Amino acid sequence: MTTRDEPDTSALGARLTPEGAAFGLWAPRATAVDLVLIDALNEQTRLPMTGGQAGIWTVEVPGISAGQLYGFRVDGPWDPSSGSRFNPARLLLDPYARAIAGGVDFRGPILDHVAGDPYTRNEADSFGAVPLSVVVSETPPPTPVKRRRPMSETILYETHLAGFTKRHPGVPDHLRGSYLGMADPAVIDYLLELGVTAVEFLPLHHFVSEPFIAEKGLRNYWGYNTLGFFAPHAFYASLGTVGNQVSDFKYMVSKLHEAGLEVILDVVYNHTGEGGHEGPTLSMRGIDHDAYYRLTNDRRNDYDVTGCGNSVNTAHPMVLKLVLDSMRYWVREMGVDGFRFDLATTLVRDEHHRVDQSHPFKRLVAEDPTFDGIKMIVEPWDIGPYGYQVGAFGHGWHEWNDRFRDHVRDYWRGSVHGVQELATRLAGSPDIFDQPGRSPQSSINFVTAHDGFTLRDLVSYDVKHNLDNGEANRDGNDNNRSWNHGWEGETDDPSINALRRRQVLNFHATQILAAGIPMLTAGDEFGRTQKGNNNAYCQDAPISWVDWDIPPEWEDVRKRVADLIALRQGHGVLRPTDFGYHTEVLSEHGENLQRVDFAWLDGHYGVMTDQAWHDGARRLLGMYVSDAAEAFVTWFNSAANPVPLVLPGLPWGYAFEVVWHSADDTELPEGVLPSGSELTMPARSVVMMRAKVPTSAAELLALHAEEEPSSINLLS
Repeated sequence: MTTRDEPDTSALGARLTPEGAAFGLWAPRATAVDLVLIDALNEQTRLPMTGGQAGIWTVEVPGISAGQLYGFRVDGPWDPSSGSRFNPARLLLDPYARAIAGGVDFRGPILDHVAGDPYTRNEADSFGAVPLSVVVSETPPPTPVKRRRPMSETILYETHLAGFTKRHPGVPDHLRGSYLGMADPAVIDYLLELGVTAVEFLPLHHFVSEPFIAEKGLRNYWGYNTLGFFAPHAFYASLGTVGNQVSDFKYMVSKLHEAGLEVILDVVYNHTGEGGHEGPTLSMRGIDHDAYYRLTNDRRNDYDVTGCGNSVNTAHPMVLKLVLDSMRYWVREMGVDGFRFDLATTLVRDEHHRVDQSHPFKRLVAEDPTFDGIKMIVEPWDIGPYGYQVGAFGHGWHEWNDRFRDHVRDYWRGSVHGVQELATRLAGSPDIFDQPGRSPQSSINFVTAHDGFTLRDLVSYDVKHNLDNGEANRDGNDNNRSWNHGWEGETDDPSINALRRRQVLNFHATQILAAGIPMLTAGDEFGRTQKGNNNAYCQDAPISWVDWDIPPEWEDVRKRVADLIALRQGHGVLRPTDFGYHTEVLSEHGENLQRVDFAWLDGHYGVMTDQAWHDGARRLLGMYVSDAAEAFVTWFNSAANPVPLVLPGLPWGYAFEVVWHSADDTELPEGVLPSGSELTMPARSVVMMRAKVPTSAAELLALHAEEEPSSINLLS
């Protein structure tokens, strides 16, 4: 399907026909294009293509079957000053290729220019040093997910596909690190037991390493260096890479869907693995540098707002269509349930590279029924001018909230002034997202992600330890907002280790109980560590892989996280679909129950006063949520010492019971506590209590009559 204002790209790529296959390539300024077929003996056959309308070159070839390897050679003027870097000695990947085979030989002639001189053409043939496109037969899409959950019920689990199963003892050795390994029942059972609802995979589009990484004997592990927008990463296939990566991917999606788990792809449409014009020419640069990429005004250099050497030019209708066609393919044919857009601001820049939140990309996505119900998550920034766009993406988009991440880290390490911003972040960041058409689900609440410390390392290291990356510890972020709790790195000190585990639970509780969408990073629930490396993008090694040998003390942490997720999922009041406006709660018969949907408690007098809000030394905050049937109050205390508190009276509740906490069991009372009870809130902990509340006006009146006047805390 093509929506209005979109060019027709139906002829692009490789499509099997009853007679063979039809091939199409958009190369608008080329003077000649050859299709290159590669046979089993590695021999090339070149077939001239015919130029047609809108710059699309086509050819039909009889006798072609699935598994056929191919590429393109594109000729035209070599004039870097006009963005023309045509070089027919380069064998180029099809941007619409459904599968890619082979890798990049960084020792070979992969540059379109003479080494050291990016403006002199290199005539050496790149065949044998570059990957190839693969003709793929059409197969049925995966099994649809049983029920696509609303965002309010979604709990994201960000993971690297290969690293999650590389060391999993329940996965057969030959399937570890593959699509089929991720589909193993042992893996799926674990995800279901934890309680997450959607797996957000780091990039699964086919990617390559960067030359400077390869020179150090490392490889790109995370995958943020895409080379094919339609092709599943070949090296996650269990056997062979000439098309079965597609069937393996579909099988994995089917198995996750059958278990009720949704599949989210982290997609990198903002740049490609070709890097800047001094990097390798593998596909789009050789087809038309000026069309596919953003260039500076002199047309010689890439206009880089991604920090990766190039920026995909979504201001051009055909390039934008490439991105949209790719998205449609992954939804319709590959069965995915959503996308997380890396450096999404780049996608909404206009022809002058300015940010435009009315960009056709967003309009066309909104118009296309293909994307109805598909989860659209953005990393709302890039490194270009005005690239920071948190809160600006509008209705239908869900944004990584770095303001949540940074403040929650500061709160639990004690580097805050009072609790005002904590309340704002727990409330769904209304200062950012409370706009027409938006809800708390606009905020993706996370503390860690693939990029940065793991949660265990966040509480174990004050500084990064990235020497293994080969950049003298210069790479990675220095602003980690971490705290080692008295010792840098691993220690045998039981008190430090106990406090670190408690803090990990505190972080989990904060993101799971805050209004919005929680995102967990794989392994954080049981203490995965990267030994202080906060930029492990090039570490395809045990330091990055999930270690499933979980010590008992960390298994207890995992169980508590699962228990908290189950509480959230079991009670709608814990996952509000609208911002809390201090709205009166009515019974099912419309009676005013004198409590509100959302309130902040001070632990002594009831609701927070102005004085309490402006107390810079305060570290205790009670978050109260309620509906007609039930209520909960969660106490957050990041102070180094215990804090005495008094449980509130009506209308907040007439009795309270601890249902979850991050403290030691001996630090809190058991059983039901009447309102007015005093208890000691443990240091650096979260305590969640179920409040018993009246559900009718008659019950409220009767309870008021029973209470001592001194214990009644009416709405202020």
